[in-house]
Amino acid sequence: MGIFDKFKNRGQNKAKEASGTTEKTINEKTGGKYEDQVDTGQQKAEGAFGVDRDRPEQP
Repeated sequence: MGIFDKFKNRGQNKAKEASGTTEKTINEKTGGKYEDQVDTGQQKAEGAFGVDRDRPEQP
């Protein structure tokens, strides 16, 4: 694994973490009223960052 792969994985892990935190915060603030829309937005954002939700995190 090259150095660029390591940076890519770190970036994807940070994006995944930020996405999860943002989703949780929004759902708490709205009382889960817009949970479906937030989830859809989260999936699109993660797709843009190249994060795969079903794939386990890589070290």
